[in-house]
Order: sequence, then structure tokens, then C-alpha cells
Amino acid sequence: MFSIEQLQAFVATVEVGSFSAAARRLGKAQSVVSQHIINLEVDCDTALFERSGRYPTLTEAGNKLLPQAHALLSQHQRLKNSALALTDSAPTEVTIALDEGIPFKAVTSIIAELQMKYPHVTLEFLSASSLDIIDMLRGKQALTGIIFSELNIPSDLDFECIGSVKFDLYVAKSHPLAHQTCRNIDALRLHRQLLIRSRNTQTSSFQLKISPDTWYADNYFLLLELALQAHGWCLLPSHVAHESVQSQELVKLPLEFEEMGWQANVDVLQHQRHSNLSIFKVIRELLRHQLDAL
Repeated sequence: MFSIEQLQAFVATVEVGSFSAAARRLGKAQSVVSQHIINLEVDCDTALFERSGRYPTLTEAGNKLLPQAHALLSQHQRLKNSALALTDSAPTEVTIALDEGIPFKAVTSIIAELQMKYPHVTLEFLSASSLDIIDMLRGKQALTGIIFSELNIPSDLDFECIGSVKFDLYVAKSHPLAHQTCRNIDALRLHRQLLIRSRNTQTSSFQLKISPDTWYADNYFLLLELALQAHGWCLLPSHVAHESVQSQELVKLPLEFEEMGWQANVDVLQHQRHSNLSIFKVIRELLRHQLDAL
């Protein structure tokens, strides 16, 4: 009958494209991974991979099995984390990592109440890009993360939406784009774009690369400074741009298609191992709708 190791080998092979790469990911010999998949095919009484080409490709049966395998592995991971949490006690230190583009008031407004409920817990606050915070949570450098919603949240992290932040396109008053109305998105392709990217060079799922000429930064305040120096146009949280707009150093891009900005959802993330502990439930409860009040 199926084993977790068989399903892990199957899913890893699909995700990385070969048996050898799957073996490297899983830290096993290639022969072990290949045997797991052969055993799985025997148990299923059908071939899951077509092996006639250079790289294995899924058969129709393999495609049907894949979503079920993903679901079972996710549940297995949750079960493992729940079992580990059975012996966990309330932490004495909680690190909260916050994307720089999210108003810190969303967190400061809950600190006093959290301190009253847990007076002996030490709080630490870190700032980073949303994608870097996801890595910090998985590496346990942070226990709670507050990020802009990403499409691909790792399955071992639990998340909850707590509000949204308004974004718009901005450019320096001295930039050529500030003095013309862009009739379509192609006008933006002709000018340098300033874009958020994590420290391991991942780009956010909602920060679309439009221009072939792109500069990167890992936080919105660096993007703001680059924009103020007229190095390009960028998408910024409205509250980050507000002071510079008020001083008329920065302007919203004049667009014929008026609304290129949007409301970006904000999520609170916690690892499955910790999310059911009382202090983390309280943090989520206190954070709910805080952004709506700003």
C-alpha cells in the first residue's frame, strides 16, 4: 500500500523534473527514489510517468493522482506539526516580522493589550520584504509574520487576512512621465521600473515586471528614495508615498486608464507548529481589522 516516502518521491519528481533532481531534493540516492516510484506504480497498477523521453513526464493516471498526493502530503505535514506542538509550551520570546510597506501602527495598536495578557513574554520586531519574511518563518527566525498576500504560501504556514493597504503608481515630479498622460501600459515600458525583490531575488506575485529596464530594492522606502531621485516609476503603498506627495516631490502617474493601483491584502502568517498555541491565537485576534481602522 502507498507510503509517505513513495508520495514524496512522486511529487518531488514532478516538481523538479527528473528522478536525479528529486533525489537531491530529498537527500536520498537516485535508486531509492526510482524504487519508491516503481513501488507506487505497482500499488496503483498503472504507469505514472512516461519514460521514453529525456525527462519523465506524467501520464494521464499520474496527472489524476498528483492533486491527491499533494493533499495527503499537506495533511501529513500538518499532523507532524500538530504532534510536535503537543509538547510545546508558551514561548518566552515572540518575534514578529513586518513588511516595511505595512503601517507599523497596525502592530503598535495591539502591543499594550498583548503585554497585559502575557507580561513575561519578550517581544522582538523585525522588518523585511514579504518574501523574506516567509523564509524567516520557515527558518524559525520569526514566529509571526505580517506580509502582503502572496500567491504561493508554503503549506506548512497558516495564514489569515487582516485587512488591506492601498497602492498606486508614483513618479518624481521631475521625471518625464510626470508631464504626460499615459494612454496605455506600453508607455510605462519605455521608462525604467523600480521593483521590489527579496534578498534571494524572488519577485512578489503582485509586483508585475512591466518594463525591460528594471532596478530592484528589497523594501518600499528604498524604492521611494530611488523614485524621488527620478530613477524610474514604481508601485508604492499610498501611506509610504503620502508625505512626498504632500510636499509635491512625488506625483501619482497621470494615466488615461485611471486606476492602475489596487488594494493589496495583508496576511498574518504563523507556522503550523505554533499557530494553535494560545498566544498566537491572541495575536491573530488582536490584529484582525486593525488596518481597517487606519
